[in-house]
Amino acid sequence: MRENQSLDRLTSVSINLLTKVISKSRPSLILVQGDTTSAMSAALAGFYRKIPIGHIEAGLRTDNIYDPFPEEVNRKIISILSVYNFAPTKKAQMALLNEGVSKKTIFVTGNTIVDALKMIINSKVSFGSKTLQFPARKKIILVTAHRRENFGKPLENICYALKELSKNPEVVIIYPVHPNPNVKPVVSRILGNLDRVRLLTPLVYPEFIQLLNRCYLVLTDSGGVQEEASVLTKPVLVLRNETERQDGIEAKVAKLVGTNVDNIVKNTMLLLKDPTKYKKMSKAAMLYGDGAASEKIAKIVLNNQPL
Repeated sequence: MRENQSLDRLTSVSINLLTKVISKSRPSLILVQGDTTSAMSAALAGFYRKIPIGHIEAGLRTDNIYDPFPEEVNRKIISILSVYNFAPTKKAQMALLNEGVSKKTIFVTGNTIVDALKMIINSKVSFGSKTLQFPARKKIILVTAHRRENFGKPLENICYALKELSKNPEVVIIYPVHPNPNVKPVVSRILGNLDRVRLLTPLVYPEFIQLLNRCYLVLTDSGGVQEEASVLTKPVLVLRNETERQDGIEAKVAKLVGTNVDNIVKNTMLLLKDPTKYKKMSKAAMLYGDGAASEKIAKIVLNNQPL
């Protein structure tokens, strides 16, 4: 990692270092998950060594190559290279078929993110971190915002909306802040001295899920958090103009609100003040699998030779 590193540098360095690992370990199959530049680089490095690729979380699409950027193109590249496409939903399967991906390479498994979440929620482990000790009567708004396409003015707008929402005495806003230099200084400057805003360092995954399970609603630009919140029946306002998780939008458990200050504030206040609207968005929605995706993927890999 380098501060403000470019995508071309990240890609070239990742491919170079991953190729060394691949050459040494000589795997029979490489599984890559998600849509990051490192995932795309791993798939490309494996392809250059003629090693079969399996893509976990395949087929999520917005059909806009610049939103999310560069994740939409990363996903498309990985799909082209993969001999196993593990689609989380039927909609993802259809997106792959519409792009000409061979049907025999596509398996609808659900998403492993649901498996991980259920393991945490069902565990007996007690998380006693002070970061989770918040006033019981407050409505916790959990925020995550750090996507590349929101750098600059969009992130500033998100922060100004949070500043306005923090005037409501009912709420506490919890924002685990990404250390990226395009994120942390902006967030600290606008939100750093507000009584009802808690800026945290990034949480370990179990703590984040426990916090997500306790919050009232979620404001996020993350794709994964949209899925996790739907499992835990938390309404999600998506701080983006487009999302590859259309299942949540169609089920009305998530809503695109973009990065306009007034739009964020208006939609958040509706959920805070209108119990009927809140109830409609907080229904159970098992959209991304039943928590057994990992087992399904393992069985498919073990029972099939690379195609």
